[in-house]
Amino acid sequence: MRIQKDDSAFVVVDIQDKLFPHIHENEKIAKKCSTLIKGMQILGLPVILTEQYVKGLGETIPSIQNALEEYHPIEKMTFSCCGIGAFNIKIEEHYKENIIICGIESHVCVLQTAIDLLDAGHRPMVVADAISPRNEYDKEIALKRMQEEGIRLTTVESILFELCKTSGTEEFKMISKLVK
Repeated sequence: MRIQKDDSAFVVVDIQDKLFPHIHENEKIAKKCSTLIKGMQILGLPVILTEQYVKGLGETIPSIQNALEEYHPIEKMTFSCCGIGAFNIKIEEHYKENIIICGIESHVCVLQTAIDLLDAGHRPMVVADAISPRNEYDKEIALKRMQEEGIRLTTVESILFELCKTSGTEEFKMISKLVK
C-alpha cells in the first residue's frame, strides 16, 4: 500500500508547553515534528493541530507554532482527538483515507486517536520517530499495540519521500533540504 498525498491529511497531537519538558527526548521530538510539519505544508496536505486541556497544559510550544503556516488549534478534553466534534468535522471537511499522525503522548492521545481513526474507516499512519511519551517504555508498548491493531508505522524521512513520489521536483528539493 503506497501513501498518496492527494488522499492524505496530517494531525499534530498536543505538543504543549507544560507537558513538553517532561517528554522523553523532547528536543529531538520537537525537531522531527517541525520538519514533518514543514514538509507536509510543502506537499500541500491539510494540517490539523490539537491541544489537550489548554488551561492545564498550555498552548502548543513555540517551535511547533513557528513551523505552522496557520495556528488554529482544536482544543480537546478527551484523550482521543476523535472524541471532540470539531476534530471530526475537520477530518470530514478534508476527508482523506490516510491520516498521518505525530505528537505526544504516544501511549495515550496518539494511540487512542489512531485506534479511533482506524475504527472510523481511515488508515492511520503513525510517524514513530515523531511521537514520544514521558517514559521511554510506554512508547515501546504503544508501538507494539498500534501494530497489533493494524496501524501502520513510518518515519519522518520515509513518509515525506513517499509522498514526494519522485525526485527532481521543486517539492523534492525542498524536502531534501528539510531532512538534512
